[in-house]
Amino acid sequence: MLYLDHAATSPIRPEVLEAMRPYLTGVFGNPSSHHTAGEAAASALDDARARVAAVLGMRRGDVIFTSGGTEANNLAVKGIVLAALGSGRSHLVVSPVEHESILESAAYLRRFHGVAVTSVPVDGAGRITTAALADALRDDTALVSLGHANNEIGTIQDAAALAGVAHGSGALLHLDAVQSAGWLPVHGLDADAVSIAGHKLGAPKGIGALAVRGRVPLEPLLHGGGQERGRRSGTENVVGAVALATALELAEGERDAVSSAVAAATARFIGGVRNAVPQARLTGDPVQRLPGTASFTFAGTSGESVLLELERRGVISSSGSACAAGSDEPSHVLVACGIPPEVAQTSVRFTFGRTALTGEAPEHLAALVAESVLAVAG
Repeated sequence: MLYLDHAATSPIRPEVLEAMRPYLTGVFGNPSSHHTAGEAAASALDDARARVAAVLGMRRGDVIFTSGGTEANNLAVKGIVLAALGSGRSHLVVSPVEHESILESAAYLRRFHGVAVTSVPVDGAGRITTAALADALRDDTALVSLGHANNEIGTIQDAAALAGVAHGSGALLHLDAVQSAGWLPVHGLDADAVSIAGHKLGAPKGIGALAVRGRVPLEPLLHGGGQERGRRSGTENVVGAVALATALELAEGERDAVSSAVAAATARFIGGVRNAVPQARLTGDPVQRLPGTASFTFAGTSGESVLLELERRGVISSSGSACAAGSDEPSHVLVACGIPPEVAQTSVRFTFGRTALTGEAPEHLAALVAESVLAVAG
């Protein structure tokens, strides 16, 4: 099987597994315990925190370890907005192409806390313009929460320009970098908070981080023993933190070379699919996109049927976000980009990892896609 669903999750890297091993066996103490075993765990946790902070361009104390990207996004959106309510800022800006963890957090704040939420529109490629964001901002905007790169179509937002607009109005900016970390520069994004997830980088599932600049008030969502400087109670996942730091450092060190190689191979794959499948439509920005993401709609087919045909031919891919798997509804991302719902339901997403193309010519993969689409279309 050829696995082309790295946007959903990636395999654990061997180097990460080796880094984890001591903390699965010998160094097992609770980092809050004041004895030798606990202090050893606390030292490893502190080191992992510093390493993550260095890659993100934050301070060590800014990093909060979480259970993954969803919790990091929830903590950013809810925690920052709830902390700002007392200051008179009760407005939140998101976009309609965000991950469900951001959209559902916004919906929660609207329902239970009366927070006004504005959805800034996107263009047909899923891009947010500075003009559109400026129009969405208000004097009482507390937070703008946007994805650095989209998890379904791969479109990359101009983070620096959007940060300038948000900060110019006095609002804070949270960037969901779950998909972009390891592929794009995440150091010095000028964001006030950044979310990442380990399992997109070669660490196990169940570990992520939210980096929040120290000056930003944050209301915790989990209360208890006051771990993570009181911002996220609960015994820390030391082995997960070590894994995340290791995976993030490895990805950052390889980023330029790997991103370039994967982008070139993906471009050949996209060209092959377009040439072989007349009804194939590439979604997302054709240029400003993640290096390994290729998402298509195939009008006149069923996306799920195409996926089954691909799997018969040894190719694993997806119809979009894994978090929406099993839903009969068309992708909210594609609909927001102006794609008709019936066409959106024909979408198939291929996401390549750092070694996913080893031994496989992109043109051969494109031929397998063409065979699968034709088998479904008849």
